[in-house]
Amino acid sequence: MNLRNLFFALLTGLTMSAQQQNSGKEVLFTIDKNPYYTDEFIRVYNKNLDLVKDESQKNLDQYLELFIGYKLKVNKAFKLGLQNGTQYQNELKSYRTQLSKNYLMDSKVTQELLDEGYERLKKEVNASHILLMVDENAAPADTLAAYNKIMAIRDRIVKNGEDFGTVAMAASQDPSAKENKGNLGYFTAFRMVYAFENGAYNTALGQVSMPVRSRFGYHIIKVNDIRNNRGEVAVSHIMILKPKEGEDPTKAKTTIDEIYQKLQQGEQFEELAKQFSEDKSSSTKGGVLNKFASGQLSSEEFENQSFALTKENPLSKPFETAYGWHIVKLNDKFPLRTKDEMKMELENKIARDDRSKKISDALAVKLRKKYPVKPESKLYKEIAKSVDDSFYKGEWKMPADLKKFDTKLFVIGSKEIKGGTFMDYLYSQQKSAVGIKPVSKLVDYYFSRFADEQRAVFNNENLENEYPEFAAVMSEYRDGLLLFDLMEKEIWQKAKTDSIGLKDFYEKNKQKYLWKTRFDAEIYSSTKPDVMKKVLALLKKGNDAKTIKEKFNSEKELNVMMYDGIYEEGADALPKNIKAGETYTEISQKGEYYYIAKIRKVIPAGVKSLEECKGRVTNEYQQFLEQNWIDTLKKEFQININKDVFERVKQQIKK
Repeated sequence: MNLRNLFFALLTGLTMSAQQQNSGKEVLFTIDKNPYYTDEFIRVYNKNLDLVKDESQKNLDQYLELFIGYKLKVNKAFKLGLQNGTQYQNELKSYRTQLSKNYLMDSKVTQELLDEGYERLKKEVNASHILLMVDENAAPADTLAAYNKIMAIRDRIVKNGEDFGTVAMAASQDPSAKENKGNLGYFTAFRMVYAFENGAYNTALGQVSMPVRSRFGYHIIKVNDIRNNRGEVAVSHIMILKPKEGEDPTKAKTTIDEIYQKLQQGEQFEELAKQFSEDKSSSTKGGVLNKFASGQLSSEEFENQSFALTKENPLSKPFETAYGWHIVKLNDKFPLRTKDEMKMELENKIARDDRSKKISDALAVKLRKKYPVKPESKLYKEIAKSVDDSFYKGEWKMPADLKKFDTKLFVIGSKEIKGGTFMDYLYSQQKSAVGIKPVSKLVDYYFSRFADEQRAVFNNENLENEYPEFAAVMSEYRDGLLLFDLMEKEIWQKAKTDSIGLKDFYEKNKQKYLWKTRFDAEIYSSTKPDVMKKVLALLKKGNDAKTIKEKFNSEKELNVMMYDGIYEEGADALPKNIKAGETYTEISQKGEYYYIAKIRKVIPAGVKSLEECKGRVTNEYQQFLEQNWIDTLKKEFQININKDVFERVKQQIKK
């Protein structure tokens, strides 16, 4: 984990409990007259209690010093203008967008969609459909004509008994219907657009749905089969491509049969896949494919053959698909995970899916009640009057004089929305204008949408005022971003690059960086004491490690392990009975293992060189620079602590 990731991992840990705010607050201290309050200090102190290892940091007087130091750095960052950096602003905006998601949705509707989606995932539906295309923004007359037409097609099937597949081939505007008779195969939740999914899952087995409207047009859906979700399967395959026109049609079948015979003789699947498989994307990996679920591949036959495999029968016989001949080997099966295990994945699917509109619609209803909008009548009439039928052709132009429209149209909370903003919105919508007529109703329709958008914008902008816990988390993240950039600039980089300063710090403090006595040694271990007696005897006769390992170890059995290096006194790797002045230790036991050490050299205790302890020295040099820097900041900024308030904070925390 790099420094930046570690820094924000810690920061995230600090913000997890931000909701536990203290309702009462007083000014604890000021920095250049900027107030900092007791509630933030108490919250951060309580959150950090389990994280700090240094007991001194749990001392409230000591912690106040640390907290003031933290705020001094933030003030310095603002003074240097780091908050104006493009990268800083982009990161802060991105984080706020992620954090705000939980506040900008209807949790009840979200949970209902999550429950519905998971229940549907338990089943796989095989369905056929007939599609009549109609634009989402089609005029009402065109929409009605398409509806009547699809109903007439449905009557041919339901009332007259015509075959669904035959009618689909003749009438469906889905190009694939000519080949598949409208059959879409098996699918489950989140695979189709939400409207179509609703139609399929709400239609009984063997029945034909009433017309279903999706963004593509009108569908009628016939449910052919319903089965339990098969989960996911991971397989490897060997594939011989379908012969090209003019090639021997029997060659591929002969080749796949020969490969299958080799497998039956015990040859390795992975090696045969590398040699013979003509699927170049998987052959180099021994034929391994990514795991998949029903409906994810373009070949239903391949899916069925794969899911039919079991641990007892993990290899398929050769079978043919539209792409060629295959042999499939089962690697693993993955049943449908629990709802809790899939919660985050389901939430992401919902957010990307058409069903997310139900969440935004539910929020819009709440916001309409929370922020009722009443436009200024005179101005609204002027705007409506300026729009004419050219809007439907995308040719409408705003009036030349827009000044009279640049006044208050309505208010949301504390935010004033001007008529000119609505005019701009209208102008942007005409290229995809809906077919609502007359034009006055069209303007009313777009005003309703515009008002919803403005409510949503204000609600988002107002989160810090609406939710104290959101404001607290954002404040901590904002400060954390600035602090990281500042520390990188002022301390961390300097400690890494200031070689003279680092060396000088080491020289002044090198008596802290000491080696204990060290042993340059070979360590032998075994679980067999009789073997170790023989090893010790051979060592005393001058035999080396290679000779010993060759004598006691074989390809089938490993009796003796040896590792060597330089080990400090007290290291776990050293036998406990090792002593300076010996060449060999006697056999000692630790747990199930027996140990012998051959000592090549004893290195006396002494001061570590800078290179030997550079990591620790650099870390302590950073702390030294930081403390000196904070002392400088204390002189640069004016700090006033309300001592009476701090005493009350102490009493409150102790309770």
